[in-house]
Amino acid sequence: MKMQHLIATGILAIATAGAGYYAYSNLLHPPLVTTSFASLAAVSEAVYGTGTVEPERWAKVVPLQRRRLVELCKCEGQVVKAGQILGRQDDAEERSALEQMDINRGQLERDLARSEKDRDKNDATRTEYEQRWTKLEEAKSKIAAQKVRLDSLILRAPLDGMVLRRDSEVGEIAGPTDVLFWVGPPAPMQVVAEINEEEINRIAAGQKAFLRSEAFPGRALRATVSQITPKGDPTRKTFRVYLRLPQDTPLRIGMSVETNIIFREKPAAIVVPAEAVAGDSVQMVDDGRIRRVPVTVGIRGSRNTEIIGDVSKGTTVLSPARRDLADGARIRIDNSLTRAAEPATVSEPTDQQGVTPEATVVASVTTAPSDPDDAVISAAMTAHIDSVVSDARRNFISNSR
Repeated sequence: MKMQHLIATGILAIATAGAGYYAYSNLLHPPLVTTSFASLAAVSEAVYGTGTVEPERWAKVVPLQRRRLVELCKCEGQVVKAGQILGRQDDAEERSALEQMDINRGQLERDLARSEKDRDKNDATRTEYEQRWTKLEEAKSKIAAQKVRLDSLILRAPLDGMVLRRDSEVGEIAGPTDVLFWVGPPAPMQVVAEINEEEINRIAAGQKAFLRSEAFPGRALRATVSQITPKGDPTRKTFRVYLRLPQDTPLRIGMSVETNIIFREKPAAIVVPAEAVAGDSVQMVDDGRIRRVPVTVGIRGSRNTEIIGDVSKGTTVLSPARRDLADGARIRIDNSLTRAAEPATVSEPTDQQGVTPEATVVASVTTAPSDPDDAVISAAMTAHIDSVVSDARRNFISNSR
């Protein structure tokens, strides 16, 4: 009987301790969480790519033979006409051969003139005349071919335009694999972008695109899809997309840019940080307690996500979501890290080859710049800062548990 009493007392003590711990952890010392506010934003979904600025019409000047360069114009930035001489390769050997051919032709012409007087005397003189005439014609053909070879050693402008760049010096040996000049009209310009084949079905002519260049930080750079190459590159698994640039673009030929081609837009949507969405729900804060709210995920980005459900602008949600906390659990909010959902940022380029960048959200909240396009670029510029904040919050939560 005494033993049963001791067991009952032990069980009661354990239950009391458990209740005390529960009360302490959930009522007196609830878990610390961080939160964000749902925001109303104009959201867009974009396909990411990289590209290079080029003129819409241009050509490379490449030598046909491998020879030493003996003459090159100093004409970068100058306007040239089609056929204008830009440089020459060493042609001493060909010129020497041409001189010998000219001497031989002169001798054949004199021999033909002598035999012409006697060509009708008999069959032998007629045959001799015809042979000399044939030799002279062959010599003329060889001279013409030699002049073509000489002309091939002259570097000419392939079209009217400007010499955009010269990549050679006198004395260098250049061949068919070496580009010596880039020639073409400097405007209009375009961006030639590479888009992963998994995303190409979302791209169509006429779609607008936003560009980001390290040369112009913070500037809203725009473009429009003008053409998609019909055949992709099976090795790189990409398609080439051409984006027409406006005349007032500050970009220069040869610059590299990041492209975000917009294929879906919504003028207004509720967005929260992507980390606040746990499956098909978010965790709202209601009078110091968690309330799970089912939602449907819309446009999804690497930073922010559109949600559709019983969540309105300004609603406080856990960010990041805490799957370990039950519905209705009491919480404490760390106000030092609470923030509103910022404009969703475009995806950053991946460092792993062959990895497809995700389709991304581009959003401008109501407090963003008045121009939606400027808001999109401004949002893109916050990608790095947004990532640092998210990492800090995750580290804080991990350390406080």
